Amino acid sequence: MGDPALSRRGFLAASVAGLGATALSGCGGGSDGGSSSGTTTIEWWNISTTEPTRTVWAGLARKFEAQNPKVKIKIVQLENDAYKSKMTALTASGKLPDIFHTWGGGVLKQQVDAGLVEDLTDGTGSWADGLLPVAKEPYLLDGKAYGIPFDIGMIGFWYNRTLFEKAGIGAPPTTWSGFLEAVTRLKSSGVTPLALAGKEKWPGMYYWAYLAMRTAGVGALRKAADSKDFTGAGFVDAGRHLKELVTLQPFQKGFLGAAYSTPTGQAATVGNGRAAMELMGQWAPVVEADAGKGLGANLGFFPFPEVEGGEGKLTEVFGGGGGHALRSGAPQAAVDFLKFFATETTDRELVRKTGVLPVVPAAESVLTDPNLKAVQTQLKAATGFQLYLDQAYAPAVGQEVNDSVAALIAGSKSPEQVAQSITGAAEEAQ
Repeated sequence: MGDPALSRRGFLAASVAGLGATALSGCGGGSDGGSSSGTTTIEWWNISTTEPTRTVWAGLARKFEAQNPKVKIKIVQLENDAYKSKMTALTASGKLPDIFHTWGGGVLKQQVDAGLVEDLTDGTGSWADGLLPVAKEPYLLDGKAYGIPFDIGMIGFWYNRTLFEKAGIGAPPTTWSGFLEAVTRLKSSGVTPLALAGKEKWPGMYYWAYLAMRTAGVGALRKAADSKDFTGAGFVDAGRHLKELVTLQPFQKGFLGAAYSTPTGQAATVGNGRAAMELMGQWAPVVEADAGKGLGANLGFFPFPEVEGGEGKLTEVFGGGGGHALRSGAPQAAVDFLKFFATETTDRELVRKTGVLPVVPAAESVLTDPNLKAVQTQLKAATGFQLYLDQAYAPAVGQEVNDSVAALIAGSKSPEQVAQSITGAAEEAQ
């Protein structure tokens, strides 16, 4: 998984509320670009506050400085929640750091629309074209690149091979009907099919999002965001398919009150062998082992199944990662640093020392963990990509998706009501 601060679980609960002017004290919003000595100082804001990533990234900055004696990198490392809040305040002030962490999607679009972010399309094309295509998707707006990825991942099913064998399931399902049959077989064999952190809401959202991708198609999610209308048949069908699953009562006892990474939560339930599957990102194996015992070689991975008759494909993935963007007018040295960060040498170091998945295809050879290799194989074969909905959409819309899907799973909202509620939030967010 690498740095937990970069993982999905590290940033889901962050507030998007801005801070007052006091939040800006002591925090720069971009360097002056140079000094009387001819040295260019670049301010780099990131969220790598935990080891080993904190030390590795600092070392990379020093290595870049050694290669570029007239450039100084000033690192500002903030915990995820503090970073989001301060970046909201800086965005409102109209002055961003030279280089800053971004997840792409809706927040990046707001910054771009405000004229605060550098268009990197022409300045980086000669080397960025070689990066993993799916990793670049979150930072592309209207065909232009506004960020460069350093990490990528996807959501899929992590499963217990032994429990599958016990239930007579020879291979992971590739269709939704096959998945529902597998759930039924697991229950019949006395195994809890799925673990879910119902208390935290966002893990349940993954099911609806993937089902919407499989029924309506990945393009429909983007069109709905533009039209502010999620009431189409594909989105309602996504809720109906999820309701089919919920009706089978597939989750562990007390799932509505369960958290994700606590000793009795979703990850531990799978990691301790008390449930056969969880729908989670590439960080799942580490969290399962941290919160529980972990499954080791007994753990497997498979992509979210296709829905028969739907528009989506097995090779269209849902996920996200981390990237870097530049403030509008950032010095050339900032572009040079992004290029340095995206080289094969740097990416190999990041993969080997921090556990991220490679965005430079040539760095893939240093991947040794079989679980990460399985995810990387799916990412390389991806024919479509959808960013996490609570990053892709305006914050209020993403929150409504989480809330409404949680209500459907709890039985207090219908598939139609989910679609209507999300549409209402989208219309209000205009």
